[in-house]
Amino acid sequence: MALKLNRMVTRIILHVDMDHFFSAVEEREHLEYKGKPVIVGADPKEGKGRGVVSTCNYEARKFKVRSGMPISKAWKLCPQAVYLPVNYKLYGQVSSNIMAILRRYADKFEQMGFDEAFLDVSSRGSFEEVKRLASEIKEEILEKEKITCSIGVGSNKIVAKIASDFQKPDGLTIVAEDDVKKFLWPLPVGSLWGVGKKTERKLREMKIKTIGDLANYDPSQLIEKFGAIWGTQFHLLANGIDRSEVIEGWEAKSISREFTFEEDTDDKYLIYKTLDKLCEQVCDDVRNSRFHFKTVSIKIRYSNFETHTHSRTLPFLTSRMKDIQKTCHELIEAFLQPNRKIRLVGARVSKLVSSEKQKTLDQEI
Repeated sequence: MALKLNRMVTRIILHVDMDHFFSAVEEREHLEYKGKPVIVGADPKEGKGRGVVSTCNYEARKFKVRSGMPISKAWKLCPQAVYLPVNYKLYGQVSSNIMAILRRYADKFEQMGFDEAFLDVSSRGSFEEVKRLASEIKEEILEKEKITCSIGVGSNKIVAKIASDFQKPDGLTIVAEDDVKKFLWPLPVGSLWGVGKKTERKLREMKIKTIGDLANYDPSQLIEKFGAIWGTQFHLLANGIDRSEVIEGWEAKSISREFTFEEDTDDKYLIYKTLDKLCEQVCDDVRNSRFHFKTVSIKIRYSNFETHTHSRTLPFLTSRMKDIQKTCHELIEAFLQPNRKIRLVGARVSKLVSSEKQKTLDQEI
């Protein structure tokens, strides 16, 4: 691929993704694990094998072990592997060290979980300069933390994110503006941010196998199939268009919407209708911010300003509107009392996890 590194651009984004982070840290701490398949998540001999694989190294992946896989299945595929519990304290400390390194190089910095981050490095002025910068970052992390990372560079977050996964492990992929379609379009459609396994199956049923197929598909049919938000988003991202910013120093704790009625009401139909609308708005915000959530809450304020909130934590991560609406309906039911009028109603989701890095750490099958 011919990359035009000298071209001046207005925006350059760098995505750093640590290679098999948890298992890489374990290998660093235990040199005897080098060259062996290492699986972090749970001990298949304990707890009846009900855990999941949090991370595995590339030796384990040769046996088709993958993150999120049940430990029991990983054991069948690779019983000779080293199985380790998740050491959050250790990984958190290493992550903090790495993120401190990355922050020094960025105009704007956005951390995504333990092991990846976006850096806006537009002030560097050219892809050629950023290539040198990326190499310097890789060298410093390897020297100080003794683990490798893969870096993608592009004119926006979606291109940089996909590029960082292109030459793993220890890769560096630079995609200049003029090369975006040439880079993206041959890739499997499942490589696109936001396309999970179920969506990929639906797209393949539509004869959409590559990102290029998706980019050239009729946008109106995508909207009809996936709705206005995701249909439009898929079309834009497949064409390498992503206007989302690197959000410096921002950590989402929750996403919420609320509404105050013009007149206090005990009309259940109106209350549920309003709550459903709030759920739609929250869901739009969740998806546009590329999050999944686990906790749903409702807020009620009666006419005398007495205020109540009630929450429920789901047993799974989700971004589906029906999960918000169903849970909110169940939570609000106890507060709809005869002769008690409501002044305000609200919906909120929390325990947010980025969609592109939807971890299965701590979850059991």
